[in-house]
Amino acid sequence: MLHLTLRQLQVFEKVAAHLNHSRAAEELYLSQPAVSMQIKQLETNIGLPLFEQMGKKLFLTEAGREVLHYSRTILQQVQEMSTVFDEMKGLQQGKLTLSVVNTANSFTPPLLARFCGAHPNINVILQVANRDAVLKQLADNTTDLAIMGQPPDGQDLIAETFMENRLVIIAPPEHPLARQSPIKLEQLADETFLSREQGSGTRSAMERIFAKHHLHPRIGMEVETNEAIKQAVQAGLGLGILSEHSIELELETGRLVVLDVEQFPLVRHWYVAHRNNKRLSAAATAFRAFLLGK
Repeated sequence: MLHLTLRQLQVFEKVAAHLNHSRAAEELYLSQPAVSMQIKQLETNIGLPLFEQMGKKLFLTEAGREVLHYSRTILQQVQEMSTVFDEMKGLQQGKLTLSVVNTANSFTPPLLARFCGAHPNINVILQVANRDAVLKQLADNTTDLAIMGQPPDGQDLIAETFMENRLVIIAPPEHPLARQSPIKLEQLADETFLSREQGSGTRSAMERIFAKHHLHPRIGMEVETNEAIKQAVQAGLGLGILSEHSIELELETGRLVVLDVEQFPLVRHWYVAHRNNKRLSAAATAFRAFLLGK
C-alpha cells in the first residue's frame, strides 16, 4: 500500500515540469531543501528512483514518467472537486488561474481590475509567458483560461474571440518613412526588422503577409519580449511589428510612430481559450462570460 500525500505529488509535478529543483521551489514558494525532502520521501514510499542526474541535467526515470501520469490525473481530480465546492459557494469565494501571452499583458490587468472589482473575493493567479509556454500550460492543465492570439489547430481547445488585435508597423519618429503616406509594402524590402522569436503569433503574421507579396524582410534581431522590441526601435535599430495595445504609452509620448503602410494594420483577434474537457470553476466561467460580454 502506497502512503503518498497530495503535497508530495504537487512538488513532484512541478519538479517534473521544470526538471529543476530550484525553479520548482520558486514556483511553490518553498526552499530547495524542502522540495528535495518531499521528492526523497516520495521515492522512499514508492521504492524506486524518480529522477536521474546526468551531468547538470535532470531526467525522469521510467518510474518517474509513470508517477507524472498518475499525479496529473489525481491533481486534476482534486482540482475538479475544489471547483465543485466553489460552485456550491457561488462567487463569494474561488480561484481563477489565468495565463496570458506577453503581448496581451498590456491590456489584461485593466480587465482583471474591472472583474475583481465586481468579485473582490476571487483569488486570481496571473501567469504571463510566451505563446509556447501558455499552450503548454493549457496542455498540462495548470491554468483555467488563456488569453492569446489564434491557437493552433489540433490542440483540443475551445477558443472564442473577444477583441480585435490590430498589428501595426512602428518606427522612431525621425525615421524617413515616418514622413511618407501611404507607404507601399515593397518599400520595406530593404528595411531591417526587429522581431519576436520563431513561433510567436506576431512573427507568424509578419511572415505570412510578406510571403504573400513575395517579399523577404531582413530580421536584424530576434527578441523575446515586446518591451525589448520597443526599446530597440526607439534606438534606431530597425522597424517592428506589434499590437496596437502594446504601444499606447509610446504613441502618446511621441517615442514611437505608426507607419502608414498598405495592407496594415493586420486585423487579427484575441481569444480566450480553455481545454475542451476542462470543467471550469464558477470564477473561470464568470471571467470568460465577462470577456465575451455575456
